[in-house]
Amino acid sequence: MDGNGRWAAAHGVTVAEGHRAGARALRRTVEAAIDLGIETLVVYAFSTENWQRPSDEVADLMVLLSETIDDELPDLAKQGVRTLFLGRRDRIEPWLQEKMSALETETAGLDTLRLWIAFDYGGRAEIVEAARRLIEDGLDPEDVDEDALAARLYAPELREIDLLIRASGELRISNFLLWEAAYAELVFTDKLWPDFDAGDLRAAVEVYAARQRRFGARAAT
Repeated sequence: MDGNGRWAAAHGVTVAEGHRAGARALRRTVEAAIDLGIETLVVYAFSTENWQRPSDEVADLMVLLSETIDDELPDLAKQGVRTLFLGRRDRIEPWLQEKMSALETETAGLDTLRLWIAFDYGGRAEIVEAARRLIEDGLDPEDVDEDALAARLYAPELREIDLLIRASGELRISNFLLWEAAYAELVFTDKLWPDFDAGDLRAAVEVYAARQRRFGARAAT
């Protein structure tokens, strides 16, 4: 979900307001995903590298997550959205950790759509942590395979990603779901995230649906 800062600059508002506009885009996108019958949606809200941003912006993002948990996500829960968080939590304030855990518990029985919010997440860090767990679990080198490592990722129940959408015109995936997106179809859009809407999601899904996925095999003739 990229482009909040540039959107803010273009509209003459603060970066914090740009992030709030991004939160509104998140709700629109989740509701559009429900309409499209999408079962799982993963959004990149805060990366491990985002800690390097100015401290006041980081603080604003923590407040925004809290506000989103209080104001936006309960309304989505009424539509059957189960919310889960993906990433580290040890660097987040305890009061915010409690809010995250409480929301996960409250929405655990919902099944219209699973919304994963990647917060303090990095794909490399996830793989390193999985490798560390392999060592801690004392696996014999011959028993280390893709299944063993995948079982030790942050969310082993999260399936491989089919479609990865990158907003804001940047042509990179920025350390997002490196393992899970190994064979994902990539769609890039110039839309800044706060302007992303249901039509943009539908267009991306249509592009995905028109592609032939081969997973390394040759195309059928």
